[in-house]
Amino acid sequence: MDYRKANLKQEYLKQSVMTASPADLIVMLFDACIKNLKLAVINLEDNHDFSSAHTHFINAQEIIMELISCLDPNVDLSSKLLDIYDFLLRTIREMNIKKDLSPLPDVLEILSSMRDTWQQISKTSYGLTQEVNVG
Repeated sequence: MDYRKANLKQEYLKQSVMTASPADLIVMLFDACIKNLKLAVINLEDNHDFSSAHTHFINAQEIIMELISCLDPNVDLSSKLLDIYDFLLRTIREMNIKKDLSPLPDVLEILSSMRDTWQQISKTSYGLTQEVNVG
């Protein structure tokens, strides 16, 4: 039964990604990055499981690198986003190496703020698309 439940969850996630708008996909990436950082904290502080914490930090870094790879160098805003992503990537790497979580609140604040912005963009884009299609 658990196997079927896991398969249903995987299929739901797959369909969510396949039908998501580009802005929704970016929101999903931010959500996954935040989740991985929080799991790293749990593994470090509660379980003292450095190996699992390392894996979650690496996952968060890979997500930031994916966000970097999505930037369009022809868009002016991309250079500013690159600076932010570089800062996040460096900080997450340092937290992983040093096992120092003191920068985490700032990192989570930046990630959450960016996530919320993309979620607003997604809602606005969807609303505009709906208006155009209906009108």
